[in-house]
Amino acid sequence: MSVRQIHHRTATVRGHEIFYREAGAPDAPVILLLHGFPTSSHMFRDLIPRLAGHYRVIAPDHLGFGHSAAPSAANFPYTFAELAVLTAEFTEQLGLTRFALYIQDYGAPIGLRLALAHPERITAIVTQNGNAYREGLGADAWAPVLALIADRTPETEAPVREIRSLDGIRWQYTHGVPAEYRSLLSPDAWHHDAALMARDGQDAIQLGLIADYGSNIDLYPAFQEYFRTSRVPLLAVWGGYDEIFVAAGAKAFGRDLPDAEIHLLPTGHFALETHAPQIATLILDFLPRAITPPSGSGPSQPARPIRRTPGDDAPHHRTRR
Repeated sequence: MSVRQIHHRTATVRGHEIFYREAGAPDAPVILLLHGFPTSSHMFRDLIPRLAGHYRVIAPDHLGFGHSAAPSAANFPYTFAELAVLTAEFTEQLGLTRFALYIQDYGAPIGLRLALAHPERITAIVTQNGNAYREGLGADAWAPVLALIADRTPETEAPVREIRSLDGIRWQYTHGVPAEYRSLLSPDAWHHDAALMARDGQDAIQLGLIADYGSNIDLYPAFQEYFRTSRVPLLAVWGGYDEIFVAAGAKAFGRDLPDAEIHLLPTGHFALETHAPQIATLILDFLPRAITPPSGSGPSQPARPIRRTPGDDAPHHRTRR
């Protein structure tokens, strides 16, 4: 059986069934892929086989998303703090003691909370439109969300509710994607997400999480302090035309991690839909240099210093070492 084949598995964490995709050799270095809103591990379908020849790749669906259990909001406190704790317990159940993180959208605050709690477990971070800076919040896209966070009322809930409609989800996939890449976008992606978002109970689950997003913004200074003190190796592969998490958010990582590698790609929020081969190539170049084996095990190959040149105008691939 090829290590590139994707297995579809479940784990029971605190009584909840967590669905996950897995590929790669069991003894290979681990990369944990954490998805964003409104999608699931389905977003990694093109990336996983490209990484599995070198890494053990694990991509869970957050509770309430994808094929994982979705207990009602009355029976589970849907906050980012709770999802982070659940994710940590999921990794412990699988016996993951050291792993790289790939974070996108909601996966960023979940993964970075995990890193704050267990910094010794994180070998490197790949952020793909996974934000940790206020300047990364696109003004127009975030205006209704910030209004909801400031004052949750039926009036502020209404525009946010539209974000998880079919049209709202389609926009998240298509905005910012130049015409030459539009034919690479599969409508299966947004129809898949919309069908799962339309299930009973999702309105309360998703409104609750969106209303809780302010707790992530409050943690941005702690995330940034973690970057400065840990010097965690970081690769940003960012859809540079994203209007949700804008390019300034990618460039900001260089403030706290001067050795970060930052690449702005000419696409939108879901960059894997159009640039999975390019992102995989960047990851496969970055991780062998970034990951330091545990003390006493000896390096598997020489590590090289990582250097960064920030993107300064139009999205492009650009790294100088």
